Amino acid sequence: MALLDYQKDMLRCTRCSCCKFIPISSIAKSWRFAYGCPSITRYNFHSYSGGGKLITALSLLEGRIDYSDQLMDIVYRCTTCGLCNLSCQTGTHMEVLEILFELRAKCFEDGKAPLPAHKPIMESIKSYDNVWMQPRAKRDAWAKDLDVKDINKEKADVLYFVGCTYAYNPKLQKVARDTATILKRAGVDFGILGNKELCCASPAFTIGFKKLFKEYAERNIETFNKLGVSKVVTSCAGCYGLFKAKYPRVGKEMNFEVLHITELLDQLIKEGKVKPAKELPMQVTYHDPCHLGRLSEPSVPSEGKETIVEGTNIQFAKDIPKVLGFNGVFDPPRDVIQSIPGIELVEMERVKEFGWCCGAGGGVKSGYPDFALWTASERIEEAKSTGAEALVTACPWCESNLGDAIEKNQERMKLYSITELILQVI
Repeated sequence: MALLDYQKDMLRCTRCSCCKFIPISSIAKSWRFAYGCPSITRYNFHSYSGGGKLITALSLLEGRIDYSDQLMDIVYRCTTCGLCNLSCQTGTHMEVLEILFELRAKCFEDGKAPLPAHKPIMESIKSYDNVWMQPRAKRDAWAKDLDVKDINKEKADVLYFVGCTYAYNPKLQKVARDTATILKRAGVDFGILGNKELCCASPAFTIGFKKLFKEYAERNIETFNKLGVSKVVTSCAGCYGLFKAKYPRVGKEMNFEVLHITELLDQLIKEGKVKPAKELPMQVTYHDPCHLGRLSEPSVPSEGKETIVEGTNIQFAKDIPKVLGFNGVFDPPRDVIQSIPGIELVEMERVKEFGWCCGAGGGVKSGYPDFALWTASERIEEAKSTGAEALVTACPWCESNLGDAIEKNQERMKLYSITELILQVI
């Protein structure tokens, strides 16, 4: 695939601005929380919207503009959250997000990317197999004293894939420990790869480094298949979304089921293997991670292929649903939360497939930290409007960025991972 494949898509954009909002007539409850795209909401200029990026990509492709700092700013001040893609497809059927990824890939191919802030991340993946420039030998330090199986030496039915951020970030390692503790108590036969675990390469995919993404995807699929595990479970929404939606595109057979920890917890609770017993009297609201929600639905890009429908040339992507993004992981996390005695779940206005991004994705947290914090602050305001005392999520990037916004703005709101809550009550 290449940007050129989507030239007709870019020409078809009618500038309707649906990509800027959640579907207002049926979903929005107030103008305050009606916007869906963080980029256009923050910068208020059409180029920063999904449709604006289509115009930008087309102009670059046709030679009407050239690379500049402003162009790169427009391309990368975007969390690739996918809201524009979903909102566009509720009316038309253009693959806005695919075009954006191809635009970023073209930036790489033309030697204009990565951005200076992204280059160390790409180098870290290549040199250390993680995004944090940390030695491979320390990847399993989070599991010290937990007596967890090394799946390289002992067979197990389930692989717990920790992910770079939960493995290395000292503030978030507790989530990995909590997850392993819960799985052990539930009698799940699982193991970890330890210092043999590789980065999932989600940053490489979202930033546009196709070659590096493909290399790591192939290596990971090969490793998972060789282990003979029936399931690969991860706590990281970023890893999960990539495994589910992007790894199948590599073309290698995947002989295992991919589950997010919230899906497995939901199963274990319903089977009686995990029993939330202690009461936790608290009102909480839940933040949907983009990669666990609308970005986790597998799809096959159309590559711009068309068919004739009712006498009009329109794009028809026969291998993907009419509206992509409605079939993400939305109910299991909510079911897990509501299984806790005494807890009350209250919803924000923008939820599930139309949830507002935390602001950390697409290279924004490293490239434009001010924009990342602004986006997270908007989400905190929305969470506060529910009256909830705590915000719950299931993604290290969301947890980190939302936590930074809470700290910066000196908010009273508490922040929890779902596994942390469950471990408190079993």
